[in-house]
Amino acid sequence: MQKDQQSIWFSKPNLENMNAMCKNTACEALGIEITEVGPDYIRGTMPADTRTFQPFGLVHGGANVLLAETLGSIGANLLVDNSQFYCVGQEVNANHLRGVRSGKVTGTAKLWHAGKSSQVWNIELHDDSGKLSCISRLTMAVVPVPGSK
Repeated sequence: MQKDQQSIWFSKPNLENMNAMCKNTACEALGIEITEVGPDYIRGTMPADTRTFQPFGLVHGGANVLLAETLGSIGANLLVDNSQFYCVGQEVNANHLRGVRSGKVTGTAKLWHAGKSSQVWNIELHDDSGKLSCISRLTMAVVPVPGSK
């Protein structure tokens, strides 16, 4: 994390812990890896290979959405006090702009809105040449932990 910019995170991000949470999940099955956390973003990658392809040899739109929602969900939960709240997805959409046939898809999630009961995240996915392949918006509900209040 950069030191020259103030962080938005409630808790200090830990890449090792984030990737460990992905073990034995759809994220692990698709090869998703969290690679970087900045002061106001989360970045991760997903391979463009047989695990993520649709029948025409392109990254499946659903795989793009899984990457986008993973990044936004991790960010949302880092933004709140997890002893008091947790965040769950309410709505996700995606516009698939360019097919990806090889390499990796890199996603970057940034917060658009943080309210008392919801958050909205913007996630951009790029191919290895830096071309935008998908844009996604994720709405997260901020839910009180039972018995925390």
